[in-house]
This record gives sequence, C-alpha cells and structure tokens, in this order.
Amino acid sequence: MTDTTQRIFLSYAGPDQAWAEWAGWQLQQAGHQVELDRWHWRTGDDFVQKMNLALGKADAMVALFSRHYFDPKRWTREEWSAAVALRGRLVPVAIELLTDDDIPALLAGILRTDVHGLDETAATAALLEAVHGPVPPTGPVGFPGAASADTPAAPDVQRPRLPSSVGLPEVWNVRRRNPDFSGREAVMGQLRTGLLSGRQAVVQALHGMGGIGKTQIALEYAHRFASQYDLVWWVDAEQADQLPVRYTELADRLGIAKSDAGSEPNARALLQHLRTRHRWLLVLDNAEHPDQIEPWLPEGPGHVLITSRNPDWHGIAHQSDLDVFTRTDSLAYLKGRISGMTTEHADLLAQDLGDLPLALAQASGVLRSGMTLDRYRRLLTTDTARLLQESDVRDHPAPLAATVGIAVTRLADDGHADAVALLRLGAFLGPEPIPTAWLETARPRLATIPGDPDDPMWLRNALQPLGRFGLARTDYDTFQIHRLTQAILRTRTGPDPVAAIRDDVTAVLAAVDPGDPRSPAD
Repeated sequence: MTDTTQRIFLSYAGPDQAWAEWAGWQLQQAGHQVELDRWHWRTGDDFVQKMNLALGKADAMVALFSRHYFDPKRWTREEWSAAVALRGRLVPVAIELLTDDDIPALLAGILRTDVHGLDETAATAALLEAVHGPVPPTGPVGFPGAASADTPAAPDVQRPRLPSSVGLPEVWNVRRRNPDFSGREAVMGQLRTGLLSGRQAVVQALHGMGGIGKTQIALEYAHRFASQYDLVWWVDAEQADQLPVRYTELADRLGIAKSDAGSEPNARALLQHLRTRHRWLLVLDNAEHPDQIEPWLPEGPGHVLITSRNPDWHGIAHQSDLDVFTRTDSLAYLKGRISGMTTEHADLLAQDLGDLPLALAQASGVLRSGMTLDRYRRLLTTDTARLLQESDVRDHPAPLAATVGIAVTRLADDGHADAVALLRLGAFLGPEPIPTAWLETARPRLATIPGDPDDPMWLRNALQPLGRFGLARTDYDTFQIHRLTQAILRTRTGPDPVAAIRDDVTAVLAAVDPGDPRSPAD
C-alpha cells in the first residue's frame, strides 16, 4: 500500500446500491482498497462480524447519506454508530438533498460532501476530495465565468455510472415504480451481483409460486438500476410464440425493423443488434416454457432477467429460487401500510398469511377499509377463499384465490389429473415440507390418486407439473404447499371428495406410523 492509498469501508443502504457501486469503482480507480459487501461478502457470512472486521482495519468509512440510509430499520445505523464509537474516520457523502431533520443529531455537526445534482466529473472530484482532504490550488484560479472544454474519454462499458435521480434510459417501456415496494434487500443485492457476473449476456431467472413478488422485484430492479442502462425493455413472455412480435416492437423503436419483413426476421435482426450493443436489460416477465424461450434469448454484453413460476431453467439461466418474505420484511411491510399496527399484531397476521407478499398486500387493503384484525383472522380460518378473493392490489392482475384457481384449472386442462389429485391430498396435510417417502410408501393405499400405483415414476410425474405451475415447492426429498394455497383448495373441495381425501391422509400417516392414527394415543 502506498502513502496515499487508504483502506475504505463503504457503508450504504440497499436501495442506494447503484451509488455504492459507482463510488466503490471510483475509489478503486484512485488506488484505494475498497471493501463493499456486495463485492466481497458471501451469502451466509455473519454480517456483524464482517462489519466489525471491516471497520477495524479501515482507514476510513465512506457513508452514503440518504433518507434510506437513516431508516431506523436498516443495519446502516449499526455501521455509522460503530464508526463513531470507535472514533474512526467517518466520511459522509450525501447522494440526495437532505435537511437537518433528516440526519441524526449525533451526525449533524460532521461536515459532509454533497454529490447529488453534479455531473460525473464534478461528483468524482468531490468524492475523492472528501476522502483525500482539500488541496489548495498551486497555480492561477480560473475565472468562474470561463467555459472549459473537456476531452471526452473513451467509454468504459464495465464502469458503473453516476446514478441520477432524474431521467430514464432513452429506450424504456417499463411501467411506473411501485411506491409500496419494501424489503427484499438481500434478493436485490444477489440479483445485481449475479447480473454483473460476466461480460457476455447474463441470464438470471427468478422463479417461485404465484403471489410471491417476482414481477415486483424485477420492476424495482429496473427502476433502481435504470441509470446503468441505455436500453430497458419489458416483455410479457407468458405466450412464448408472441416473443417475435414483442421483439419487433423493440426493433422498431431502435429503427432497425423493416416494414416489409415479418415479425420473425425483425426479431432475428434485434438479436443480432444486441450482440454488439452495450448496457441493455431485457425483462421477460412470466415466462413459463424454458424450451420455447431459449431460442429467443439474446447474446452480447447485456442482461436478461426472467420471472417465472417454472423452476426448470437449468442450463439456460442462473437461477434464484424466490421464497416468501422474511418475517422482518413482513412486519416492516404491514406496519408501513397499516397505521397504528403493533409489532405483535403484525406478527400474528404474518404468521396466519405465511409471509406471502400478495396475501399481505390484500390483507392490508381490507384492514385499511375498516375491518378489524380479529374479524379478519377469524374469516381467514372459516372462509379463506372468499376473503382472499378481495383485492385492491393494483400491481397484480388477480387476487390470490383467483391466482390459485387459474393455476389449478390450467393444470387439469393440460391433462395432469395425478398432479391435481396430489395437490388436493397435500392440501389436507400440514404446511410444513412433506417427505416424498411418505407418499411412495403409502401409494398402494391411496384411492384418490389416479394411475398405476406400481409406476415407479408416478410421484415425479405428479410433482413436476406442481412445481412448473408454482403450486408447490419441490426439493430433493420433500415438497411443500403454501398454507394459503392449502386453505383455498380445502374450501373449494366438496364433502364427498373431502371424505375420500381424509381416508388417504389416514393411509399416509398409517404408513409412516403403523399405530392407529384415529386414536388420540397415537
């Protein structure tokens, strides 16, 4: 390390990650050693331990001040508090306009550098001066009114850009940002890191059950990192055969479409164009058929983000299996949407709803309209499907009950009677992961499952469509159905099928434990 090189720990809030990448890159280019969690910390690392180690060896902590940074629910509070307590060098850099009321009293007297509103050259100079300290001029100072002509440098397509709070990419068709988006900071960080993992086209697939928030994460990513792209294009990819038409729309926007050519030649021309174009993001939303999507995936130095219920993207895309909210995210969401809700009540409701984002959003709407929490929780037990049919969630096309119903209907229409039967059986078991060995053992006694009980592939053939339609989460030796999906299915099952299914549940439990499952002693 040289005399001018410093070890810098970069502290920032998750929504400001684009700023952190830009600042980290600039500091590295200036010769400093930068520690940035998204660049250097791995999933599973102990955050507090890594933070303390980073602060202990850092010469300075550069803190990117913003309203997000001072949100009391964020870990950034621990970072700047530790820096102050250790009497380390804190370098505050404001990335948005802040008032004195936005900044904690403990930090109010520390001089800070503002980089918001500056062009990139001025912002870079301000950042480096904040770290190095001011340097008096050694020569004549130019007249303030004189214009200067800078020689433009060759573009570096890997270099993070200075984020901007105004303006969007010139080529952009993404709908408005969801102002109620919250949580998912770890997922956003992993997604950004994954998309930056290579120089050629990186394809990332977010998959998970309906209502888990895949589209909302893709939407937030597009807006949060819009400054890093010149082209961002959103494609409804549910009908894969319509991709050439959607691609032709983008080709027309870029001025490369030929009016006398069909959609497929124009789509091929777009793919060829993207091979040599830099800084583009293509979002393929609700893509359900990997084999039909793969031929239309672009190559070149850009990013493709896929959202899907289908988990079978092996060999096509880097995969991110999206789970429900963490309980912390659920509590923050509910308390932010419902005025006066206590942590205890939010925790009870999140437990009842299984931390499913769409269900939390629907519940928030109902509770804000005047229904009491106690009544809502009672109805959730006695009339789940009816309650979850009510929705004012603008960014989701259907309420949760309808989403489940549509998926089950499609499953049946595609000829997966065994999968539908297994789904209904699973709805009457617990919401925890169900060992597949239980079903394999009990298969000869299961009257509601159609097909040959001696077929060794029956369970695979039944589970695969459940995963593809986002109705169950399948792992190595278990599968799991969300508690709300189970409740909706139970309320929509008639009395005669229920009796037969309960007999099969008894058979499953008896196969696992040969005692009498009807006896309280067992």
